[in-house]
Amino acid sequence: MAELKPKSRIERLLNLFTEVKSGEGLTAILLTLNVFLILAAYLIAKVVREPLILAGGGAELKSYSATGQGLLLMGAVPLYSMLVARFPRKQLINYVTLFFIACFVLFYLLARIGIPFLGVIFFLWVGIFSLMIIAQFWSFANDIYTPEEGKRLFVIVAFGASAGGVLGPLIAGRLIDVIGIYELLLVSAGILALSLIITNFVDSREREKAREVAIIKAAKTEEKIEKGDAFKVIFRNKYLLMIAFLLLFTNWVNTTGEYILGRGVTERVAQLTAAGGAGFSGSEYIAKFYADFYTIVGFAGLLLQLFLVSRIIKYLGIRFAIMMLPAIALGGYFLIALFPVLNIVRWPKICENATDYSLNNTVRHILFLPTTREEKYKAKVAIDSFFVRTGDVLSSLVVYVGTGWLALELSQFAMINMVLCLGWLFLAYAIGQRNVKLSTKNATVTPTTF
Repeated sequence: MAELKPKSRIERLLNLFTEVKSGEGLTAILLTLNVFLILAAYLIAKVVREPLILAGGGAELKSYSATGQGLLLMGAVPLYSMLVARFPRKQLINYVTLFFIACFVLFYLLARIGIPFLGVIFFLWVGIFSLMIIAQFWSFANDIYTPEEGKRLFVIVAFGASAGGVLGPLIAGRLIDVIGIYELLLVSAGILALSLIITNFVDSREREKAREVAIIKAAKTEEKIEKGDAFKVIFRNKYLLMIAFLLLFTNWVNTTGEYILGRGVTERVAQLTAAGGAGFSGSEYIAKFYADFYTIVGFAGLLLQLFLVSRIIKYLGIRFAIMMLPAIALGGYFLIALFPVLNIVRWPKICENATDYSLNNTVRHILFLPTTREEKYKAKVAIDSFFVRTGDVLSSLVVYVGTGWLALELSQFAMINMVLCLGWLFLAYAIGQRNVKLSTKNATVTPTTF
C-alpha cells in the first residue's frame, strides 16, 4: 500500500541507514536523542565516580562492587515491579526518573559536605542507576514500536546510545576544568531532566498519532499488570528465561575478556620495565593503550551501527544477527588461546566490543518487541540489571579461582571463555528460533504500537 504522506527530508536522510516510512522520522530522532542524553548523563556520572571510590575505598573495593550491586538489585528489582503494577507507563517513567534526578542533587550536596564512605555508596548507586534507567528507556521504546517497526528503527535509536557512550566522557573532560568535578553531578541531573521532557513529548505524540490513524492502542497502553515479582515473570516464561541467561553469558564472557586484556597489558608493562627502557612510564603506557583501544572500539561500533546493523537484520534476520557476537567471540578467544600476547589479544577484543556495542546491543532490545507490557517493563529491567550484573559476579569468581587457586595463564582463561561461548551460541540459536515464531504469531493479531 502506498504511503499517504510523502517522506520528510529527515526521513529521506535516515533511509541511508535503515528503512524509515512516512511519519516515523521524528519519533525515531527524538528517541535517539533521548537515549543519547541518558547515556551521556551516565558516562558523566562515571567520571565523578572514579575519584570518589578511589579516595574513599581504593581499587580493591572496586573489584567487589559487582557483588554488592547484585545484592542491592535483588531488592531494587521487586520494588520496581511493584511500581510497574501500580502506575501507568507515563507516571512510572516520570516517578523513577525524577527519583534518580533527586539522587544526583543529593549526592552533590553530600559530596560538598564531605560525608564518609560516600564513594562506596555512590559507586553502588551508579551501577544500579545505569542498569535500571537504560533498561527502562528500552522498555519504553519497545512499548511504542511494533516488532516490524522496531526491527527497522531500533538501528537508529541504538546509534544514540553509542554516541552518548562516546561523547559523554568527552563532555565531562571539557567541563571539569570549567565547573569542577562534583558539579558534574548537577550536569547529569539536568541532562536526565531534559531526557524526561523528551520522553513525555514522545509519549503524548504517539498517543495522538494513534488516534489520528484510528489504531486502538488503549488496550495495550492501559493493559492491567498483576502484582508480582519480576523474577516470577521471567521464570514462568521460557523465552524470557533464555534471554536472561543469554545476557548473563554475554557479560560473563565479556568481563572475563576484559580481565584477559588487562592482564595482557600489565604483563607487557612488566616486560618493558624489566628491559630497563630509559624514561619508560608504565602508567603512561597503560593510559595510552586504553585511550587507543576505546577510541577504536567506539568509532568501529558507530560505523557498524550506521552502515551494517540494519542490513544484517533486514537481509540475514534476527536468527543470524543474534549468533554473530558469540561466534566472533569464540573465534577471537580461540586465537588468543593460540597466541596469548597483547598485540594479538587486543584485536579480537576490539571486534568483540565493537560488535557488542552496535549489533548485539540493537538485537538484545529487539528480542523484547513481541512480549507483553508486563514483560517489557518488569522482566526487561530485571534481566538488563540483575542478570547482567550476575555475569560480572561469575566472571569475578572465575578470575579469583583462576588466579588464586589454579594459577591459570592467559591462554587457559581464553579456553574457559571458549567453553562459555559454546553455551552462549547454543542459547542464541534457540532464542532466534523462538523470536521468529513469536514475531510471526504477533503479526497475525490486531496491530498495535503500544
